[in-house]
Amino acid sequence: MRTTSSAPSILLVDEIASPLGRIVIAARAGRLCALEFGRPRMARQLARRYGRLPRRPARDPFGISTRIRNYLSGKLTAVDAIPVDTGGTPFQRRVWRALRGIRAGQTMSYGALAHALGRHTAVRAVGAANGRNPISIVVPCHRLVGGDGRLTGYGGGLWRKRWLLDHEGAARAATRRTTPRGEPRTGRRRSPR
Repeated sequence: MRTTSSAPSILLVDEIASPLGRIVIAARAGRLCALEFGRPRMARQLARRYGRLPRRPARDPFGISTRIRNYLSGKLTAVDAIPVDTGGTPFQRRVWRALRGIRAGQTMSYGALAHALGRHTAVRAVGAANGRNPISIVVPCHRLVGGDGRLTGYGGGLWRKRWLLDHEGAARAATRRTTPRGEPRTGRRRSPR
């Protein structure tokens, strides 16, 4: 039985078995609010954002669990249109919206994303926002890589980041980066200042 409605004052929680381990999601008012790997991390995140807001187990809230399962089975665009409620600061929300613009199979460096946001010197701020992303996979923070193409930080563990990029066909070398418009890099580099 799929849950199709919920009072905004209740968080609906579901768990999904996956090759990445147990995925826990929370949703309310038709939007995905959190996606984490494991209950303890999810509980801490929800407590920070929602305090003591009641939580109720729900099977496939708003069809979100089905979409995530479809993504995990190879339908990579299945999560693209999931409505989200990320919370966060205005800058964090800008970063998270930009992440959703990186297509499956592509990666982008933290610096390239900062540049795309018009904040050329905000590479660390982009990294910090990426690290606070409350909705892994759907807000694809795993698609950000280091400036040299190496895999760097991922709250769920680098092995999960590598799995997700392999699953999307991007990890053979996380060195295949894109420019802010999604076009392959030419290989030319700017000279150091």
